[in-house]
Amino acid sequence: MRNKEIQAAWSYHNQTKHSPQSIQNNLHFLDWSNQPIPFKIYSDLEPISLPQRAAESRITALAAISQAEVQRQERRIPDLNDLTRIFYYAAGITKRKRYPGGEVVFRAASCTGALYEIELYLVCEDLPDLAAGVYHFGPSDFALRRLRQGDFRPVLVHASAQEPSTAQAPAVIICTGTYWRNAWKYQARTYRHFGWDGGTILANLLAMCKALELPARLVLGFMDDEVNRLLDLETDREVALFMVPIGRAKERPPESHPSVEPLGLRTVPLSEREVDYPEMCRMHDATCLTSPDQVKQWRGKTRQNQLPTPAGRVFKLEPSRVDERAGTSLEEVIRRRGSSRQFERKPLRFEEFSSILRCSAQGIPSDLLESPEELLNDWYLIVHAVEGLPSGAYVFHRDSCSVELLQEGNFRNMAGHLALGQALAADASFDVFFLADLDSIFESFGNRGYRAVQLEAGILGGKLYLAAYAQRRGATGLTFFDDDVTDFFSPHAKEKGTIFLMALGQGTKRKLVTVE
Repeated sequence: MRNKEIQAAWSYHNQTKHSPQSIQNNLHFLDWSNQPIPFKIYSDLEPISLPQRAAESRITALAAISQAEVQRQERRIPDLNDLTRIFYYAAGITKRKRYPGGEVVFRAASCTGALYEIELYLVCEDLPDLAAGVYHFGPSDFALRRLRQGDFRPVLVHASAQEPSTAQAPAVIICTGTYWRNAWKYQARTYRHFGWDGGTILANLLAMCKALELPARLVLGFMDDEVNRLLDLETDREVALFMVPIGRAKERPPESHPSVEPLGLRTVPLSEREVDYPEMCRMHDATCLTSPDQVKQWRGKTRQNQLPTPAGRVFKLEPSRVDERAGTSLEEVIRRRGSSRQFERKPLRFEEFSSILRCSAQGIPSDLLESPEELLNDWYLIVHAVEGLPSGAYVFHRDSCSVELLQEGNFRNMAGHLALGQALAADASFDVFFLADLDSIFESFGNRGYRAVQLEAGILGGKLYLAAYAQRRGATGLTFFDDDVTDFFSPHAKEKGTIFLMALGQGTKRKLVTVE
């Protein structure tokens, strides 16, 4: 049972840590002549153009990310307009930046290096205006391409060991990660980025499903080989990461399905040559589940270790009341969202700070933990400029909606150092560091727990993006010196692994052309 052989996850995690020494000794450089294209393009498949976006839902971004999953007993079938909005606001092109000689496109969700290594696929029954099949979503021309004809949902029901939301869903979106497109810049650390970048997409996707009143749930437990085979993936280049069943059908899909034969579909090469980082493939292989029993044993756990009772000064958060219809719509916030490239050293109001944390920290509907209110990641903060809070290091207690002061002081320079010397973390109003007890996670979930904890941090980061931009503030995800972060927050964070970092504050505006 390779998933239980957790030395693989420890080996990958330790090998891909950043330290001042590893950064100094890394001779990697960006070969711009060999930069991968940011899209997967099928050479021989005809596009099925998606319709123009429909009227907006008018639910606010704060309401969409803070409310629990949609619970429906009656039938709810997504139509093509629903899927169009989901694909656009999860992974569509929302902005373009023109420069002499070309342009850079930006998508709805943040991605490390704007390299967009996450691909989206759809498996569905016959839907209004869309025949049953397996489809790939192409952001470049905003179209679907059908890979297989027929209802292949039974493959996913079997792969997920009869997971209820998968068995009841008329449509399932599958997200995959493409190694080389991100490894061109970030090398072997890319497997961590699969979680971060898949998570920001998923934060948008789940919020849009909430806005559309479509049941949606993250499914991480499935037999990988069956899903990869269905999508006809070359698994040394691209692998399935997670699924999101959407909607609720009246009946379960039939047990039989068309034969899943290799397709051998041609795609445009990402670049002239690819560099292999075998530790990524080894890490992914070690997370794979191979039988229904493994899937059933993997999911629905309870988090073992909780934060200790506060011993320092505690500040109760005071978030503003979330009104579903009063405020900026989710769609407008996603279109406006970017990644801040500079922060002004200005304070945030305590109410803004409280709302960002409170709304972003709500549970995530998934098959991972028994309760959707539980999380694998703990929230540690460095507060620089929030009205009513002393500057210093904090830990966020989600259960009591409060922050505990661990150490008071001006830590702007330290925050900049922890973020690989990037001024963004020093200039922000506050920084959120996600840390996790990897020992207990690996004990409960095996190597696949590493995939899960990275993805969860990415989802939480994506929600922080939306919560900040909903209040016309800025945010950006950053990388970090792993062990230095743990050391800084110790002894409270002793022996925890650093997973992700978000900087938030008053961002300066950039001139981008919005795609309408």
